[in-house]
Amino acid sequence: MELGRLEYLQALVTEFQATDSPGEPLSCPPRSLPAAPLTRCLCPADAKEQVLANLANFAYDPQNYEHLRRLQVLDLFLDTLSEDSEALVEFAMGGLCNLCLDKANKEYILEANGVEPIINCLSSSNEETVMSAVTTLMYLSTPRSRAQTTALPVVECMLRFSLSANRRLSNLATLFLEDYCTPLQVEEARTLSKHTAVGIPLPKD
Repeated sequence: MELGRLEYLQALVTEFQATDSPGEPLSCPPRSLPAAPLTRCLCPADAKEQVLANLANFAYDPQNYEHLRRLQVLDLFLDTLSEDSEALVEFAMGGLCNLCLDKANKEYILEANGVEPIINCLSSSNEETVMSAVTTLMYLSTPRSRAQTTALPVVECMLRFSLSANRRLSNLATLFLEDYCTPLQVEEARTLSKHTAVGIPLPKD
């Protein structure tokens, strides 16, 4: 009998929590449950990364949102943001980016104090992690959360990103500044930047 959607996602969560070493086999999804890909290709190097990449991909499908909340996958993604592995952080950040389009997921992340660890990902040297973090902060911006998502250090960071030679990053940062920040916030951040020698480093190309 083929696994159902919830059962398969539960198996992935269990496998992620149990996987500590590379090379362990990964469960295959049931034929009735194709993985919805992210907008980029995920190429994990070991079993734990592969499981998390699968969960991030399934977070793209609104049909999975309720199941993922029930299985506490949002907490799993948030907890993984503090991992040392750049790949795990990238996949976790990508999963959160997929999930926060949903209102209930957005509220869950905000209530779980998820903005701070997402902001911390802006300092990642991994371009995809940074892109997902910026996009997620956009999605999480509400009248209630904007004091966090557009805090002065974040706006200063976006100013630096907007000057990046990386066109994807500079365009996204410019959009953030124009659509989510007030002119006063941008001017304050620009003034701060003139008097600050060290800022959030740009990700590697």
